[in-house]
Amino acid sequence: VDETKLRLARAEAADAGADNVEFRYEDVTRPAGSRGRFDLVYARFLLTHLPDPAEVVGRLVGRLEPGGVLVVEDIDCSGHFCHPDSPAFRDYVALYSAAARARGADPDIGPRLPSLLARAGLRQLGMDVVQPAGFDGEVKRIGPITLEAIGEAVVAAGLATADRLARLLDDLSRFADTEGTVLSIPRVVQAWGRRPAAGGP
Repeated sequence: VDETKLRLARAEAADAGADNVEFRYEDVTRPAGSRGRFDLVYARFLLTHLPDPAEVVGRLVGRLEPGGVLVVEDIDCSGHFCHPDSPAFRDYVALYSAAARARGADPDIGPRLPSLLARAGLRQLGMDVVQPAGFDGEVKRIGPITLEAIGEAVVAAGLATADRLARLLDDLSRFADTEGTVLSIPRVVQAWGRRPAAGGP
């Protein structure tokens, strides 16, 4: 729902000479009308933010052609890890989870994905789990960047004061910048399923 991201994506596609790609705004929480059906629908880091992910999965399945495939990827925040232990990291994960739940979202939706797809009528289900982590490089900056991005929501929900958040961000950034520390992003669950073909199982 971010036109800025769509504009950037269109510009990147044009720069790459990809003229067979269309980017458009749609709200997955509203009926789609007659905007077409697809052989593949892919949703990444979407369902975790929604108060009724099952309803949205149903809408996405409704956009599939018979025999089409829905692929979803989403997080399991509880699977986040670091080494050595860091109180700042633990506080960040707890605040992220609490802020998400305060908005009616599910920060640990990843393991639920296969059951959501099954309940929506998909068959030939599959799943995988990936989890980028590192002891150097950009992956270690995801935590501090995310904490900074959710700061206003954390304060607005009364989960932390602005001062506490600033101290926590400093501590987490220092930990991320320390040579040899290990930081992960949340576990990422990938799940997929196929809409039965007409007359098929």
